[in-house]
Amino acid sequence: QVQLVESGGGLVQTGGSLRLSCAASGRTFSSLLMGWFRQAPGKERECVAAINSRGNVPYYLDSVKGRFTISRDNAKNTVDLQMNSLKPEDTAIYYCAASPTLGLYTRPFQYDFWGQGTQVTVSS
Repeated sequence: QVQLVESGGGLVQTGGSLRLSCAASGRTFSSLLMGWFRQAPGKERECVAAINSRGNVPYYLDSVKGRFTISRDNAKNTVDLQMNSLKPEDTAIYYCAASPTLGLYTRPFQYDFWGQGTQVTVSS
């Protein structure tokens, strides 16, 4: 089992920044693929960023490239998502997720463990 706890969501104006953090426990963190997903009302859950277990291969959703940065600290068992130049369309519940794989996956069903989610609201 893996327990994931997100923090850092909130309300921000267009163009602002937020940093989401996810703390993991219960399994060797360095063996986990980590991802950040989001789900807006009426929309499917999508992967906005993911990073492989070693932390050297990231993935970004096209719409967030150049604005979001995912990073992980395998010594601290944390994964962060730095979000800059936020837009109203970034408004969603953001979830941290983990998968015990050495690969890089982006589909929700490929992740076994999920956090409770944190709300990000970007006002126009």
